[in-house]
Amino acid sequence: MKLIVMTKSTFFVEEDKILSSLFEEGLENLHLYKPGSEPMYSERLLTLLSEDYYKRITVHDHFYLKDEYNLRGIHINDTTTAIPAGYKGKVSRTCRNLDQLKEAKKHADYVFLQNIFDSQTNPNDRQTFTEEELDHAAQKGLIDKHVYALGGMNIDNIRIAKNLGFGGVVICGDLWNRFNIHHETDFKELILHFEKLRKAVG
Repeated sequence: MKLIVMTKSTFFVEEDKILSSLFEEGLENLHLYKPGSEPMYSERLLTLLSEDYYKRITVHDHFYLKDEYNLRGIHINDTTTAIPAGYKGKVSRTCRNLDQLKEAKKHADYVFLQNIFDSQTNPNDRQTFTEEELDHAAQKGLIDKHVYALGGMNIDNIRIAKNLGFGGVVICGDLWNRFNIHHETDFKELILHFEKLRKAVG
């Protein structure tokens, strides 16, 4: 099972140091998600990271960054937006309902299915599916190794996603809520938690 970490939606001072430590601990796929931000801030963050890590970064906006920094791929936040003209490389998408999932999988290397549980970072993102609906989707083969669980994923419910047959989980709040960007500089607890997450996905 794959483990994807999504960045906080805002930039902060210790971010490059934390991301570098996560990569050093074995993070294979970071989703750079900074909605509504100017591209120069993403560029600045990328230049603070070792080029060795660029192949493990997927970008959600400012898709030109993919080629400029030789990143892993791009992520489109819905199932309908067209892939940029002439783009060649890995593409992932976010899908928000089961009816669209079959089609979405045809046009992406992998798909995030949102919201599996209540978000830990955005109170407006509530659980969308019942357990029965997810069970049924799994039985029909809609949920498979190309579908990753997004929304409220944490160390306690990874097992549920694994049992349903998800190919991976997307972690955001469960990790970033362990570090106060305004008052802390020591991010040891966050890194230790990442190690536990890695073990949990196995």
